[in-house]
Amino acid sequence: MERSARGGVLVLGGGFAGGYVAKLLGRHGATVVSPESFMLYTPLLPEAASGTLEPRHVVVPLRVMCRHAEVVLGRAAAHDVEGRRVEIHAGEDVHWLAYEHLVVALGAVVRTLPIPGLARYGLGFKSLSDAIHLRNHVLRRLEAAAAAADEARRRRELTFVFVGAGYAGVEALAELSDLVRDALRYYPTLRHERQHWVLVDAAPKILSEIPARLGEYAAAQLARRGVDIRVATTLEEVGEQAVRLSDGDVLPTSTLVWTAGVRPSPLLAELGLPVDERGLVPVDETLRVDGLERVWALGDCARVPNRATPEHPDPPTCQHALRQARRLAKNIRGEARPYRYRMLGQVATLGRHRGIADVLGLRVRGFPGWFVTRSYHLYQLPLLSRKLRVVADWTVALFFKRDIVELGSLGERRPLGDG
Repeated sequence: MERSARGGVLVLGGGFAGGYVAKLLGRHGATVVSPESFMLYTPLLPEAASGTLEPRHVVVPLRVMCRHAEVVLGRAAAHDVEGRRVEIHAGEDVHWLAYEHLVVALGAVVRTLPIPGLARYGLGFKSLSDAIHLRNHVLRRLEAAAAAADEARRRRELTFVFVGAGYAGVEALAELSDLVRDALRYYPTLRHERQHWVLVDAAPKILSEIPARLGEYAAAQLARRGVDIRVATTLEEVGEQAVRLSDGDVLPTSTLVWTAGVRPSPLLAELGLPVDERGLVPVDETLRVDGLERVWALGDCARVPNRATPEHPDPPTCQHALRQARRLAKNIRGEARPYRYRMLGQVATLGRHRGIADVLGLRVRGFPGWFVTRSYHLYQLPLLSRKLRVVADWTVALFFKRDIVELGSLGERRPLGDG
């Protein structure tokens, strides 16, 4: 069976890049193919993991965000370049979608390394389900520590190792350490037990993407809170109850969180698209895929040249994906112009009302940095209803203690008659 994409535009991927292209095309229409029915606003993922934000509030339903688009839950399986059509697997249904314009926004997946034990024992932090699972896992460690009969096991359960000191790793560690610190008031036997939070990165400093002074401030803040920062260090081996680092240390732990980068979706090559040595789809200044007519790519899966920074292609950030989507939507409508965008700045939270921000050359830190970071994310979050829900969550968090309920079985089917 074959049918045509709405408006002649087929968008593969409903993440930040693809979702915004479909939204900005407006009444022109589009068909979005995505394995999920929502767009995840990833900068707020750490707060969803820590319980500051309700997890549903950091995602935006694609059918609400893209009112004039058709949303198909499924994945692309094959691409007929000559026939301008893509085979879509949507549950048990398999069909072809014909297009006039194909937009590839398949994003990235977790980049892992062949480290013994990593795939089996490591925890990811890329999706909403990852965040919920990590929150449940951390709270279970507190229960295990409280029930432990010996000091060695308590130390192991209260040791948390994060590998990757970019935005995701630093913000996730900061938020989850706040969660544990708040939760410990309900565990009398653990109040005086030492927690061991470890941040590991192969780079010579944490948050290497931001100005040095802000990175140094972030490192000082984390160190003041007792975080053990191991830079110029790599992970060598992961076991069920310990990890081994390149500096020779073996750390007893039940928690290893891997946030050391991403790689482009492996589906790109399967669809017959050109990819470079890093697996990215090369595009020209109008975001058109090299060598293919009316096929476009953007976001984390593409190598996007930027006229504002000709020496460097765009980094994989939400603000760049949004600006790429704006330019691409106009190019598809016939206003083909080169993409050009100069980054506004970079922001990050460090937990406990602390943050860093570099906006338009103005560098702020501490509480002002935290406030600027939250304000920026609120501004970028789509839909007024989502903004209001997030503000409500933040307001509640100011006046009430953090919720520490662990819902590990939420959403799992129980056999009928099983109580």
